[in-house]
Amino acid sequence: MSEKEEEKKQPQEYSASNIQVLEGLEAVRKRPAMYIGDIGIKGLHHLVYEVIDNSIDEALAGHCDTIDVFINEDNSITVEDNGRGIPVDFHEKEQRSALEVVMTVLHAGGKFDKDTYKVSGGLHGVGVSCVNALSTDLKVEVHRKGKVYQQEYQIGKPSYPVKEIGTTDKTGTIVTFMPDKSIFQETDYNYNTLSTRIRELSFLNKRIRLTITDKRIKDEEGNFITDSFYSEGGLKEFVEFLDESRERLIDDTIYMEGEKNGIPVEVAMVYNTSYAENIHSYVNNINTHEGGTHLSGFRRGLTRTLKKYAEESGALSKLKFDISGDDFREGLTTVISVNVAEPQFEGQTKTKLGNSEVMGAVDQAVSEMLANYLEEHPKDARQIVQKVILAATARHAARKAREMVQRKNVMSGSGLPGKLADCSEKDAALCEIYLVEGDSAGGTAKQGRDRKFQAIMPLRGKILNVEKAMHHKIFENEEIKNIYTALGVRVGTEEDSKALDTSKLRYHKIIIMCDADVDGSHIETLILTFFFRHMKELVEGGNIYIATPPLYLVKKGNQSEYCWNDNQRDLAVERMKGAGKESSVGIQRYKGLGEMNAEQLWSTTMNPEVRTLRQVTIDSAAEADRVFSMLMGDEVPPRRAFIEKNAKYAKVDI
Repeated sequence: MSEKEEEKKQPQEYSASNIQVLEGLEAVRKRPAMYIGDIGIKGLHHLVYEVIDNSIDEALAGHCDTIDVFINEDNSITVEDNGRGIPVDFHEKEQRSALEVVMTVLHAGGKFDKDTYKVSGGLHGVGVSCVNALSTDLKVEVHRKGKVYQQEYQIGKPSYPVKEIGTTDKTGTIVTFMPDKSIFQETDYNYNTLSTRIRELSFLNKRIRLTITDKRIKDEEGNFITDSFYSEGGLKEFVEFLDESRERLIDDTIYMEGEKNGIPVEVAMVYNTSYAENIHSYVNNINTHEGGTHLSGFRRGLTRTLKKYAEESGALSKLKFDISGDDFREGLTTVISVNVAEPQFEGQTKTKLGNSEVMGAVDQAVSEMLANYLEEHPKDARQIVQKVILAATARHAARKAREMVQRKNVMSGSGLPGKLADCSEKDAALCEIYLVEGDSAGGTAKQGRDRKFQAIMPLRGKILNVEKAMHHKIFENEEIKNIYTALGVRVGTEEDSKALDTSKLRYHKIIIMCDADVDGSHIETLILTFFFRHMKELVEGGNIYIATPPLYLVKKGNQSEYCWNDNQRDLAVERMKGAGKESSVGIQRYKGLGEMNAEQLWSTTMNPEVRTLRQVTIDSAAEADRVFSMLMGDEVPPRRAFIEKNAKYAKVDI
């Protein structure tokens, strides 16, 4: 029987016989990071994604169209779907209920039986049993075949056998779990992190309604905070959402969905007038931020098809230098999603797709999609080709500017900027550099630092807004040139003219230190935008930090206390007033770093034993891309709406 005929067969009954067991659960609590990535905030949120993945698998198989997520008052999580419900019948091999097997045995589930799920989401594929092992309490309720079944667990162990507790006219599974505080460094769920991922899943899995509700807080009208996501157009809507604050180069979104060599491929792309390239790739709903074979296939298909069209149109005949693959991707926002039955993940964080067969499938899909589009839209095609030629010309100019910077470094001995106060330590892993707003604060920081391992680089004024600058302009900007030179990184390889070579990075901690006022926040955002767009490797490598100088100094007589927020200030004032005594307490509000002397700056902001550094991480590259383009682009309304919504958080962590 052919594969097509096999698919047309009546689907098999989803029962205990479909649940395959691969291995036990003993090691999860011993080495949790091996199974969920880490035991920090990312691992904590990963637990939720594992449970949602089970529901998404049901949706992909055509049995579920609604998934509801709740952050409960006690910070536990509930995920509810309207799928078929996990089977509860007797599992012959395991000699217990299939539900208990799924919940307590690692790698047990329908996703390992090809007849149950052809493709399933999830990066680690460890399933809900891993969540169970890392939760102090977990309860699962199954609505199936007119009956309701329930089982509860403590640290992965069942409290009682699966029991029938009532009747129902619904189908589906409800899982509620409480993460184990003894394992996770923190157990406070971030609503924005979860809602960003859930919105992403709604675009990646069209026609499924996903909602998230936070029962810990209510709005002004007394309702719980909630968001509902539903996408009819899938990636087409996703790419339009990401690009909403950029100016379109062409009106249409180029889109295709289909199967190539048995691999489902979905691609959406749009050209804008910016100079950034933003490609977001997914495999089975997982963001493969390290790329892989599907991304290589996309780039190959795009470059070959566009180059062929440009050459045949005669547009390249007057160019005196070659066009590179980069040029075809400038001003391009793309989302690629493929479903692979048995994905092989590689790379440092296991988010790089290694399946060689996927490259050809995506290449073929993109070539066909683009060739058809260019043929049917000659006006848009001409605009894209003109944009490519402009990008090639700018890249040529940027290379010259970059070579000038790098040649100047070699010729001037040490090659380090004159404003840099370097440290004496030569081991980069032990060194840190402060990028300080303004020469005045830079001078104070130079006096207060530990010269052995701390370098200081003052930045004058606001650096260039790279979001709106052509590539060669960036290398002509004095402050940005100094950052490249001081850090010791180089740009450009034979394969990729924008790739960053970090092999000679001189400091493993790069700390942004700005004033705690509106101008300081703007400068901080400009610097972060630069790092995100042009040194993303350093952000992903965990090298970028933000210093947190105190906001207040509370004083009474000889007593003084630094405070980093309004709450700490109020508590300090109360303490100094003493019980029931009215006395004068002074509050100094620090607006700038320059208001502190060298000793104060060291003791509050630079001394590694007491300071607080915030590490800059990227939870979602797609969301970070959207936020930076909105904050630093030309469109005012989305920026105003974003600031109004997030004003109460004072700072927005990307």
